[in-house]
Amino acid sequence: MDEDLEPVWRALADPTRRRILDLLRDGPRTTTAIAAAFPVTRFAVMKHLRILEHSGLVLVERRGRERWNHLNAVPLRRIYERWISGYAEYWAATLATLKRHLERSDARRGRRSR
Repeated sequence: MDEDLEPVWRALADPTRRRILDLLRDGPRTTTAIAAAFPVTRFAVMKHLRILEHSGLVLVERRGRERWNHLNAVPLRRIYERWISGYAEYWAATLATLKRHLERSDARRGRRSR
């Protein structure tokens, strides 16, 4: 399972590609529109888009001469399920235990100060 996510991790490692994904979160965009948002050449943006497409994070739809790029959140969801959700559950449980401990300590101190 981890091996098939390797291209996704590599794609996410680059800040320009993450910014492209942020743009696509608001909706599909043409390659030209994406390139206009960056201070690099159109060729450089196209290279980033190819990597995102290879990883499955971007789906491409061709309409005539235009290339529309769509965010595909499925690989991100798979990363969340594999790597993040388990840790989130652990920390939520840990924080809940800490909260109960602090509330009991406060209650005991309140009884002593009366």
